[in-house]
Amino acid sequence: MAKIDKFEDLEIWNKSREICSEIEYLFENTNLGKRFSMKDQMDRSSGSIMDNIAEGFERNGNREFINFLSYSKGSCGELKSQLYRSLDKKLISQIQFEEVSIKIELVKNKIGAFMKYLNNSEIKGLKFGNNKQ
Repeated sequence: MAKIDKFEDLEIWNKSREICSEIEYLFENTNLGKRFSMKDQMDRSSGSIMDNIAEGFERNGNREFINFLSYSKGSCGELKSQLYRSLDKKLISQIQFEEVSIKIELVKNKIGAFMKYLNNSEIKGLKFGNNKQ
């Protein structure tokens, strides 16, 4: 993989950005938008996926990047759990749940694979095992 100069070029960041848009669409087109506490939690969780990828990328070396990717992956789980709560409260439909869940799982899996890749790469200029970080 060639060296990436900006987080906007990362596929996982762009896919997480799409999730933010999907969540915003749910707010506008379902009863979820009327539940302000759920809306706030889901907005923060979806934003956290995207923001932690960007913040980690801007840090020094793969080790810190992997840590932030881990936070991002955790936010995927948090958002999916919130989707279940929204479904159980009948704030979104089963179809809406499934469509967004599939995208979250895709991003979560891509983050995990990218974390594994970073363990042995120099994409950020320093290998994970390098003690000079």
